[in-house]
Amino acid sequence: MKSDIIGYIAAALTTVSFVPQVLKTWKSKHANDVSLWMYCIFTAGIVMWLIYGIWAQAWPVAVANAVTLVLSGMILIMKLKWG
Repeated sequence: MKSDIIGYIAAALTTVSFVPQVLKTWKSKHANDVSLWMYCIFTAGIVMWLIYGIWAQAWPVAVANAVTLVLSGMILIMKLKWG
């Protein structure tokens, strides 16, 4: 479906936007400027979107949020370790 193509493109762009923060934090081993509460709340929201995407069989939503969960989880872990 054409709408799925748009969904996957949107999902890819918004998900990939986390990669620079993950790389920057990983390389610097410094996460003081990353908001712990923002990432806790955001990660919980991503879990909810993932559940919604699976239940609704909205695969662009589910796939994007599964990957985003990994990336935001990495940032959250690095914040707890180095922040």
